[in-house]
Amino acid sequence: MPVRIVLMIRPLLLAAIAALLTACSGRIEGPCRNLTFESVPYLVCTFDPAADDIRLFLRDETGAPFGQFDRLANYVASKGGSLVFAMNAGMYHEDRRPVGLYVEEEKSEMGLVRNAGPGNFGMLPNGVFWIDGGKAGVTETLTYDAQFTDDVPRFATQSGPMLVIDGELHPVLNPDGTSTRRRNGVGVSADGRRVYFVISDAPVNFHSFARLFKEGLGVPNALYLDGAVSKVYAPALERDESGLDMGPIVGVVRQTKK
Repeated sequence: MPVRIVLMIRPLLLAAIAALLTACSGRIEGPCRNLTFESVPYLVCTFDPAADDIRLFLRDETGAPFGQFDRLANYVASKGGSLVFAMNAGMYHEDRRPVGLYVEEEKSEMGLVRNAGPGNFGMLPNGVFWIDGGKAGVTETLTYDAQFTDDVPRFATQSGPMLVIDGELHPVLNPDGTSTRRRNGVGVSADGRRVYFVISDAPVNFHSFARLFKEGLGVPNALYLDGAVSKVYAPALERDESGLDMGPIVGVVRQTKK
């Protein structure tokens, strides 16, 4: 190859590599990354339940719901911690009471709902996201009921429908579904080492959202958390979304004071 051609190609190649590295670094900030799946943009934040302090929050010490991320972040800071991530964590009534099971620090506020019902929550099978002893899981409701018959996890929130169940998509989800919303959910890897919190940054139907977990992330079980009220708090990305007051919130805390 002539020397002049080599000299022309080399800077182009170096520029392409530099652009690729810049693009990659722009997509990743700590535990969170932007991911496009089937032309829909998502934010995916991944945590290790053995190393990261994943918790559920609902009320402050006065019994008032936190409702907003800034209130929760201020509360965590007052306890010597830093809220590094948060997302709404399940459906709730107008007074912010959870619709289904809710457990915080081994104390249950609401019991497990086993029967079908109206709305997305009652689209069986639904399920429970739980954290306990450095482990996390997304478990179908009746299976969870049998698994925790004589025990209560540290944290648990029930929602629905399940998106992925033992590696298969929820059977009722329609690939041609016309209901599209911004949605958020949670999935856990097969080995339980990675918890994926996902929110769409554009409207998406249930089937496409479920395929993201099954095909895009490869998780065997995933749970829908909510739709129109979906919001995320990721200060490293300067994302602090507000809106209607929320019920349950899932957050990741890092201690700043000993």
